[in-house]
Amino acid sequence: MAVVGVPLNSTLVVVYQTGLTPAEGPVLRQKSLSDVRSDAAEQAVYEAAHALFGLAQYPVIDVLYRKNFELVDE
Repeated sequence: MAVVGVPLNSTLVVVYQTGLTPAEGPVLRQKSLSDVRSDAAEQAVYEAAHALFGLAQYPVIDVLYRKNFELVDE
């Protein structure tokens, strides 16, 4: 039996810093963008995230690219 992964959807999650807490720790927020092409290259997704969020006033801390698959037994 062979198991095949069928792409369902993918999401780009960008974590950014909006300021500092009174204890000087970072205040982090995140924004999710759904329905990103699951066949997009990781480098292209990373560059797109930085290009989009480079227009905002907050620095990007982390970029996550989540892909969901359905595992099908063939």
